[in-house]
Amino acid sequence: MRAARIHAYGDASQFRVEDAPDPVAGDGDVLIRVVASSVNPIDFKMRGGVLRRGAPRKMPTILGMDVSGVVEQVGAGVTRFRVGDAVYSSPSHKRNGTYAEKVVIKASEVAHKPASLTHDEAASLPLVGLTAWRSLVTIGKLQPGEKALIQAGSGGVGTFAIQLAKALGAEVATTCSERNVQLCKDLGADHVVNYREAKFDEVLEPQDLVLHALGNDELIRGRKVLKKGGRIMSISAQLPMSVKRWGPTLGLVATGCRIGKFGLATKLVHGKTAKSITRVASSDDLDAITALVEAGKIRPVIDKRFPLEEIADAHRYSESGRARGKIVITVGQG
Repeated sequence: MRAARIHAYGDASQFRVEDAPDPVAGDGDVLIRVVASSVNPIDFKMRGGVLRRGAPRKMPTILGMDVSGVVEQVGAGVTRFRVGDAVYSSPSHKRNGTYAEKVVIKASEVAHKPASLTHDEAASLPLVGLTAWRSLVTIGKLQPGEKALIQAGSGGVGTFAIQLAKALGAEVATTCSERNVQLCKDLGADHVVNYREAKFDEVLEPQDLVLHALGNDELIRGRKVLKKGGRIMSISAQLPMSVKRWGPTLGLVATGCRIGKFGLATKLVHGKTAKSITRVASSDDLDAITALVEAGKIRPVIDKRFPLEEIADAHRYSESGRARGKIVITVGQG
């Protein structure tokens, strides 16, 4: 098996694409031959050691948290999948990741790939889809007719969340730069704020829900633009900044304290709700996402594709912050 392994916490130059032992499906697992994966910001945060306390990894490790591929082996107790099934997943970070030719994943974290999508397209959806689903549906409970602000609408989560919010019947606002205004409109956004020209809390009507995906200033402004009783779902804990200042352990503690303090103040002082959101690997949620894809309510947005051998370049591009939608890693043949 060929896998992209990182040999120490650090920059992208420490990636190596090399041979690794073939994994074997255990009880409740499926072994997937990887056709495509993708890059997410959490990947380079893990690579840089920012999450070494919250999501520890023994080095060398294989990163990657999205996959689309073909089932090669099923473990004992698995009845939903058969060899040859086309599947996709965003697996738990507790195992080796998906920058590899083969990966073992719990069957409960895997779903059948949308038939209408290629493997490249499918690999772009699981992590951002599950993050948006938990933010808007599971925790956010967005209702038809409500107003929702999706920050960073041209990013991976943003491009998915705009479409999901529209599918749920919401009136959707988003923020982006001038070059991405038309993209966000094409995805269904009703109101697009160019953040270089205006502050969203000064031009938008009060919102029922805000999906916060940026820095601390936008978190405060996101709370400000909420209606009384509204809720803000934050997927950006700003952990890297705390780790850089305090180190892995104290940075994690400081981040947790800041989130707790913000949530308490939001509830007691402002009469609103603030939640910190993390993705949960779930085949049931992926099934729901698949249904929306097949109904034409969700489409992938892919910026660039890189072969596995160029994973370091893909990480550098992701870290640049210029990507529109997702960066896909091509691995094998479908």
